[in-house]
Amino acid sequence: MAAANFAQALQKLLEHEGGYSNHPSDPGGPTKYGITIADYRKYVMPKASAADVKAMKIEDAQDIYRAKYWGVLRCDDLPSDLDYAVFDYGVNSGPSRAAKVLQRLLRLVDDGRVTSPVIEAARRRDAAELIGRLCDERLAFLKSLKTWSVFGNGWSRRVKEVRAASLALASSPNSSTASNITAVRPAPGKGEIPANTMAQQGAAGSTLAGGGVVASQMADAATALMVLLTASLIAFGLWYLFRWRRQRRQDAAVAI
Repeated sequence: MAAANFAQALQKLLEHEGGYSNHPSDPGGPTKYGITIADYRKYVMPKASAADVKAMKIEDAQDIYRAKYWGVLRCDDLPSDLDYAVFDYGVNSGPSRAAKVLQRLLRLVDDGRVTSPVIEAARRRDAAELIGRLCDERLAFLKSLKTWSVFGNGWSRRVKEVRAASLALASSPNSSTASNITAVRPAPGKGEIPANTMAQQGAAGSTLAGGGVVASQMADAATALMVLLTASLIAFGLWYLFRWRRQRRQDAAVAI
């Protein structure tokens, strides 16, 4: 166990959360370093806009993670080869869920709070087995979400890397502190999310601009044009048939 694990765990987490994003399929809305606009308003700026989230400082994200996730989940007290796995799970799916899953694996009442009995039970268990089961349950839960088709590739890779890194943390302790956290590139998983019509509008569109967006817009326009043209041809055909049948009736009446 080591409080210094926070810096190392946060650095690894930021590699998955990445920079600013505002994907329409992400219920968190505008997000940077994994901090949603709701959390930013709650802890830093009550009336924050998407632009404020985009300008968020790494220090602000660091403080939020320390208080809302790492501290709430008592990661300083958890075994050092388990703290990162629980921390990353809490950030990705909520501290309460991460705590409940841990409690269930330890066969304790799942009230969503990491208490002293939870800490003691975790220390008595085989770390590798506990981490493996925690990651297995986490992946199964993510696969059950309706956004799996959008974020699945990134989530799957994230859980796999968290599993491996959690076991490595204990064998290679790092004495770094929170001040060593640096800015990171956008997360690979989020960078691979395909653009769609909603993502091409407003602030979200600005983060996905480029050749892929232009190509998608052109494809959408071509599809709309084809639909319109087809509808017009059908309407013209029906009108022409109506006129032809009416003319036939008129001609038959004159002949009589």
